[in-house]
Amino acid sequence: MNVAAFNSANLNSGQKVAVKYFAVAMILFLAQCLFGLLAGLQFIMPDFLYNILDFNVNRMVHINAMVVWMLYGFIGSVYWLVEEESGTELVGAKLANLNFWILTIAVAIVVVVYLFVQTGPGTKETLWLINEGREYIEAPRWADIGIVVCVLIFFYNVAATFMKGKWSGISGVLVLDLVALAGLYLAGMFYTTNISVDQYWWWWVIHLWVEATWEVLVGCIMAWGLMKTLGARRKIVTTWLYIEVALMFGSGILGLGHHYFWIGTPEYWLSIGGFFSALEPIPLVAMVVHAVYDSGRHNFRNSNHPALAWLIAHAFGNFFGAGVWGFMHTLPQINLYTHGTQWSASHGHLAFFGAYATIIIAMIYIAVQKWRGDVWMSADLPDNGWKWKWSLGLLNLGVVGMTVALLISGYEQSFVERALGGSTWAAYFSAQATPWFMQGMHWRMLFGVMTMIGVVLLLWDLVTIGKGETRPAIDPTIAAATA
Repeated sequence: MNVAAFNSANLNSGQKVAVKYFAVAMILFLAQCLFGLLAGLQFIMPDFLYNILDFNVNRMVHINAMVVWMLYGFIGSVYWLVEEESGTELVGAKLANLNFWILTIAVAIVVVVYLFVQTGPGTKETLWLINEGREYIEAPRWADIGIVVCVLIFFYNVAATFMKGKWSGISGVLVLDLVALAGLYLAGMFYTTNISVDQYWWWWVIHLWVEATWEVLVGCIMAWGLMKTLGARRKIVTTWLYIEVALMFGSGILGLGHHYFWIGTPEYWLSIGGFFSALEPIPLVAMVVHAVYDSGRHNFRNSNHPALAWLIAHAFGNFFGAGVWGFMHTLPQINLYTHGTQWSASHGHLAFFGAYATIIIAMIYIAVQKWRGDVWMSADLPDNGWKWKWSLGLLNLGVVGMTVALLISGYEQSFVERALGGSTWAAYFSAQATPWFMQGMHWRMLFGVMTMIGVVLLLWDLVTIGKGETRPAIDPTIAAATA
């Protein structure tokens, strides 16, 4: 009987491409956490690495690494499922591999420029070659254009594969969403001298690109992942996916208004944006709950516990991070005091991890199982699966801990900086010197270290789980159908 080892012969051409994207995604995940720790430490020790690796650089790399590793994870996830979902070979496999290397080299160049070109004059040449200056999407213009081109090539490969093979509800939503994935990024690539107009279009990238197109993409991946891990019936996950798309059009675009409070847009956006922005994650939670209930009724058997655990973590992380924390923070009556404070960071940490990181990690566990030859990755593992369980616990506790710590600091900022100080510069600096604010930063650092340990354990588990396993995986679809 063969001992399980990583073997690309177990993979189709799309999955071979996906493995490359997953590997870079995990490297960038580690880098994101490392630079996050450096930035967090500089809140406590402002002189740390001053004029060597300044806070603004660490923060910029931390946030951009997060955006890029999740983009890699999503592309990898789609390449992983596209051939099985379409029933045919990937169109343009060589082009997909070339696209991966071009994107990866471009990302590496941008990061090197971030780290070594930290100061200098701000000119039009700077915008094209060094840094575009827009928060969260600081990539220079040449890299912006490259991202759009790479996503369009990705769209072509996926759409052409489905056109060659068969279509489904999941594939239809996925292909349409990839059009928006490329198109909406263009909203942040033109220049205007009016700061309100500039911020208006900037939010179309930050909210609709990240929070709308990504949410629909996550819905497609979640639907497919539930069928693979639980044997969930297609009609159930597809129904909830359609509801997710409907809510995204109904609430996602209107919910964008919760960013418009302070840039001169009409007052009606205050109530519209505050209410609708909380509705987006609900269908994904319902999809998971319904799939688990239905599969339980059919006596499902799951042979990939880590993937299932991360899918469940995603459902609740998305609901609380994007939904509850977002709603709590963006109501106009609250946002009047919390805008621009650590409340935003609190919401951001829980939302991005809960809504996106968890689903990508689940897909990577699904990929690892197939890469090892469809081996058993459930109960009774040789080491009792302690690494994946501890990484799951440490990562979720670490992120939740950082979320609460940042919320405490945000409360102090809101009180001192806004309620008492009237949003002056003096109040801004005095709020960040108060004991409660600094205690929150210390606790954030502690939980950040916990998160980093969780990431290291996760990476260790991904390269070792299933190694030496001889038991075959059980197809949950067959198990559910024959139960």
